[in-house]
Amino acid sequence: MAKTSTFDITSSVDLQEVDNAVNQAHKEVAQRYDFKGATIEIEFSKKDGTLKLLADDEYKLTALVDIIQSKLIKRGVPIRNLDYGEVEQAFGGKARQTITLVQSISTEKGKEIVKSIKEAGFKKVNAQIQDEQVRVTSPSIDELQAVIAHLKKQDFGLELTFGNFRS
Repeated sequence: MAKTSTFDITSSVDLQEVDNAVNQAHKEVAQRYDFKGATIEIEFSKKDGTLKLLADDEYKLTALVDIIQSKLIKRGVPIRNLDYGEVEQAFGGKARQTITLVQSISTEKGKEIVKSIKEAGFKKVNAQIQDEQVRVTSPSIDELQAVIAHLKKQDFGLELTFGNFRS
């Protein structure tokens, strides 16, 4: 029987880097002139994987989101894995928004990835969803590398990580 090679497709966010980015954002907000005297809150929950933002109005909330995004980019956190909630009106005319960190591949996204691999017509390549990841198997390492190259060109709305390569 031919030896098969595998790799896993996952998507995750380094929560420690997010925490560092939030701390940097706190420092920048404290120093910026346009935020002097304004109500600005950034609450990061590692357990829930959420960022809760509160600002005086939608304009300041948008500026706060921009600051957080820039800090996350500098820390190497993929901002494609951020799921932005609706901007809500809070008490006193303030604006509130919850940003959820996508920590895994959902079943729907997994199905999209598997479908994309099957439609590309790779020979002897199998893809299956396992919990919060997709495992791709093939007897040919070259085919697996072609699958990775194919998936890097696609846009699934989140940052894909290819790991656990075994032959």
